[in-house]
Amino acid sequence: MGRDVPALVFTRDDRRRYRRKVQRCLDAFSAMLQAESFEFERPQVGLEIELNLVDGAAEPAMRSTEALEAIADPAWSTELGRFNLEVNIPPRRLTSGGPGAWEQEVRDALNHAEDRAADLGVHLIMVGILPTLEQQNVGAGALSEDPRYRLLNEQVFAARGEDLRIAIEGVDRLRTYADTITPEAACTSTQFHLQVSPDDFANYWNAAQLIAGVQVALGANSPFLFGKELWRETRIPLFEQATDTRAEELKAQGVRPRVWFGERWITSVFDLFEENARYYPALLPLCDDEDPLDTLENGDIPQLAELTLHNGTIYRWNRPVYAVVNGRPHLRVENRVLPAGPTMADLNANGAFYYGLVRALAEEDRPVWTRMSFSAAEDNLHTAARHGIDARLYWPGMGEVPVTELVLRRLLPLAHRGLERFGLDAEWREPLLGIIEQRCVSGRNGALWQAEMFHAIDRNSQVGHHEALRRMTEQYIAYMHLNAPVHTWPVD
Repeated sequence: MGRDVPALVFTRDDRRRYRRKVQRCLDAFSAMLQAESFEFERPQVGLEIELNLVDGAAEPAMRSTEALEAIADPAWSTELGRFNLEVNIPPRRLTSGGPGAWEQEVRDALNHAEDRAADLGVHLIMVGILPTLEQQNVGAGALSEDPRYRLLNEQVFAARGEDLRIAIEGVDRLRTYADTITPEAACTSTQFHLQVSPDDFANYWNAAQLIAGVQVALGANSPFLFGKELWRETRIPLFEQATDTRAEELKAQGVRPRVWFGERWITSVFDLFEENARYYPALLPLCDDEDPLDTLENGDIPQLAELTLHNGTIYRWNRPVYAVVNGRPHLRVENRVLPAGPTMADLNANGAFYYGLVRALAEEDRPVWTRMSFSAAEDNLHTAARHGIDARLYWPGMGEVPVTELVLRRLLPLAHRGLERFGLDAEWREPLLGIIEQRCVSGRNGALWQAEMFHAIDRNSQVGHHEALRRMTEQYIAYMHLNAPVHTWPVD
């Protein structure tokens, strides 16, 4: 939801008008799909990373406004919490300069931001959930100063009518309530974008849904929340609960959640935008002056402002994106399942695995999803979030198998094939996918390292629970800056 919005009160007429505008946007979008007017000849990839801010003791730092001013770079922006920032890396072709050039560009951006923020006594950390974050850190005072988030907070609670309940059963048990959506800010993610043609969109989205559980199992990096050890990727259940506009009665009636895996394989990108309009009332019914059908009839490209804003308040794990750049519309799959971190080396490897695998699967003559129920893919996601790299996932032709075996035997060769089709030769592919291979061979990822390191400190130092988390986080930051893949990190 990157669009700036004013602080205001919505009327019933606003909502009625917005619903009509969304429908006109859908009609215009349908016409554009039929006219084949989208840019896709030179597909690009993009990357967004959400980060946490900490002070010199690795405790949350509520300094996003000051840090953003110090960084002074338009690629950086606020996020939901005052202890978050986001960097948006400019899109590029996957082969432009090779993966090394892309990694260096991101590292340069992160290093610049770290240097500027450090002058304020603030530091950046890439992690799914900040281990030192406590419940008192996510009250109303931690909500970003940006009016769009305060407005979103008001609308979520107006729709819900009661406090949010957060309940997660893991190694420990968490049961609590929240009177703001700020707990969502605890979830910091990596978002991979892939531009695709309208004709190919359904295959790429289905493929991304298919492998969401595998991605989460390999990349899990969020085992702690509010001082409790929960799921290996606690970010998944927390995000699903922290933006839920449904009271318990609406859940029982089968009303769909705002954070949504989906419910079926699709045949067109139109399916997803149509579902948005059919199932979800508007949270932010802000109308643009443009009439999209008139714009289209005049030979211009509509922005579809209402459609895209509405899409931005429905949090699919793989989200469709419509955008207009340099006067040409395009479509992207935005992959949102992965946490931030632990290092740029890990992040780059996760991206290579995703881009290669999703292309190979999307281009198969007999797609895997035609042999697998959609609910099985959703079950894989939650099993992976709970158990991480130790998860057993379902895959057609293999049954339920350890995710590491699935990746080593079946998916890594496909990822190599997909990257080769993108134009990446073995010299580029091997180091990136080699990190994924070694993660599987060693059975180690960020979540496992955090848990083991915490327990080692807690057991050996007798310093108290939070202090053990704080020391673990300090060590995490030190290893993050070394940029060695997380499977090589020692526990000592």
